[in-house]
Amino acid sequence: QVQLVESGGGLVQPGGSLRLSCTASGSILKILDMGWYRQAPGKQRELVATVTSGGSTDYADSVKGRFTNSRDNAKNTVFLQMNSLKPEDTAVYYCNAGVYTLVYRYLEVWGQGTLVTVSL
Repeated sequence: QVQLVESGGGLVQPGGSLRLSCTASGSILKILDMGWYRQAPGKQRELVATVTSGGSTDYADSVKGRFTNSRDNAKNTVFLQMNSLKPEDTAVYYCNAGVYTLVYRYLEVWGQGTLVTVSL
């Protein structure tokens, strides 16, 4: 079994910054892509950013130039640095990872979500 635990959400003013973290634990052989999705009230969940095990990143157009996704493979942790936050970034942010377990089973794992609120 594999778990993802997120941290770092909260309330921030427009133009401010937050850093989200997500750590994977459990019966992990290898973690492939790690990333972040978000879901705003009344909207569908959308992809925010991904990072491969080699460090290659991809971003939604709405966050390019403002968000940076990175990972520490030794600690099974992914980070999302969010700068120049806007009210429309308000959402629950979910960590996601593709994981091979110790018994060579592939799992797509989700975190519990962390709320980011951008408001005055």
